Amino acid sequence: MIRITCQYIPFKNDAAFLQIKQTEVSEIPLYIVFFYIHVYSAIFVLLAGFTQFSSGLLKRKPAIHRNIGKFYVFIVLFFSAPSGLFIGVFANGGLYSKISFVMLSILWFYFTLQGFLCIKNKNITLHKAYMLRSFALTFSAITLRFWKVILVYLFHPSPMDVYQIIAWVGWIPNLLIIEYYLYNQSKK
Repeated sequence: MIRITCQYIPFKNDAAFLQIKQTEVSEIPLYIVFFYIHVYSAIFVLLAGFTQFSSGLLKRKPAIHRNIGKFYVFIVLFFSAPSGLFIGVFANGGLYSKISFVMLSILWFYFTLQGFLCIKNKNITLHKAYMLRSFALTFSAITLRFWKVILVYLFHPSPMDVYQIIAWVGWIPNLLIIEYYLYNQSKK
């Protein structure tokens, strides 16, 4: 993800993925702003999110866990999810892709907000469940690219077909895995 993000330094209107988004870049003034907010914030939420599932960090340094968690929540709620929603409206792959990316952004915002509200209300169990869901959606930045490579390598579909598929498989399996994990944890 760092390597992908570095493609967009310095700011350019035609770097990497933006080469196929020139209509949006030229016709929608805020598109490039929201795109760059989304790209740059993604690296921070991924790194912050990975640290949050360390039981050692939580037990030995709870203040660090709290501060990184607040940073994660702030970035997702005020930058990553809103910018994802905006650029999701203009996603490649037609209506199905747009619906998927918009749903992803809304759920990401919702799960993150609920996780934050649960910890404010001292409900650790629900906090953990919602933050796992939130990070499953954060992690879709990685799984989406993973599935894209697999699909292109195995099946050679057209680019728009790839988009329609990865728009959904980039995040739904992540969420299903977390729901299965949470279900099993509730049985213990």
